[in-house]
Amino acid sequence: MIKKREKKSQISMFFSLKDTLDQKHPLFILAEKINWQQFEDAFSPLYCSDNGRPALPIRLMVGLLILKHLRNISDESVVEQYSENVYYQYLCGQSEFVAKIPCEASELVHFRNRIGEAGVELILKESIRINGDDRFDPDVSIDTTVQEKNITYPTDNKLHRKIITKCKVISEKEDLPVRQSYSRTLKKLSIDQRFRNHPKNHGKARKADRKVKTIAGRLVRELERNLEPNSRYQSELELYKRVLNQKKDDKHKVYSLHEPEVECISKGKEAKKYEFGNKASIITTQTKGVIVGAMSFRNPYDGHTLKPAIDQAEKLLEKKSIKTATADRGYRGTSKINEVITHFT
Repeated sequence: MIKKREKKSQISMFFSLKDTLDQKHPLFILAEKINWQQFEDAFSPLYCSDNGRPALPIRLMVGLLILKHLRNISDESVVEQYSENVYYQYLCGQSEFVAKIPCEASELVHFRNRIGEAGVELILKESIRINGDDRFDPDVSIDTTVQEKNITYPTDNKLHRKIITKCKVISEKEDLPVRQSYSRTLKKLSIDQRFRNHPKNHGKARKADRKVKTIAGRLVRELERNLEPNSRYQSELELYKRVLNQKKDDKHKVYSLHEPEVECISKGKEAKKYEFGNKASIITTQTKGVIVGAMSFRNPYDGHTLKPAIDQAEKLLEKKSIKTATADRGYRGTSKINEVITHFT
């Protein structure tokens, strides 16, 4: 439920953030430039007006999302830093300092799911608008990078052990009978898997890996027998079976149980041969470097991301001001998209 907007209370005669902060600070200037009302108008219909728990202020949630990307930090970090930084609080609409976290980090996840892709694009559009005429540059640069996910380096053994742990959790939650917990067995197998790169331990470690995989398969099959056919865990079990059945050279492998969409991407970097995440396309103006477009993909060929990326940039700019787009040779294949001429260097 969205709260009714309260009338602005009288400014404290002793303390006000606006009067005490440095008005030349970048976050203070940003807070004054952003049109917060459009977010209220766009996102208020997504809430129930007369039922449910009162929601957190929309400006607070939008401000936290902006700060998260400005500082390149996690949801947990931005919530924690909010209680320590008065400029964060002013950007998010506070008139007085509050020495506590504004919400749980999971609230940001729920808010992103609520506003969807259209809502995130609206925030991006506003971030482009505040740059004034600098955003209208006929020449842009396009490139792709990897948006890494917060996952551990994936190995089959790690995934199999996570499957075992999750199967045990489901069994305990649903009070299902378990033939064997394998706690002692897994502890012994962990010892066998140590120092696997040593020639004497390599065979023993591989044998332990196979045993862990066998145990994971047993627990998954046992859950399938004990659970009802159309239980709420069906999709999870299908994911576990997919992990257990995948081979070394398979395409579209699962690298994380909580982020199954993660792809293994190689961009030819010397420091990082492989990165795990999704491909992101970024469009910037060549003169001022203003980001006028950003899209996320799985892992397609770069040339196939060109048209949707340019379409999004023209949509966010509200007029077709882009004349030429410069990209690297990985985009080769299309010389013209819509009315935009592409150059490959």
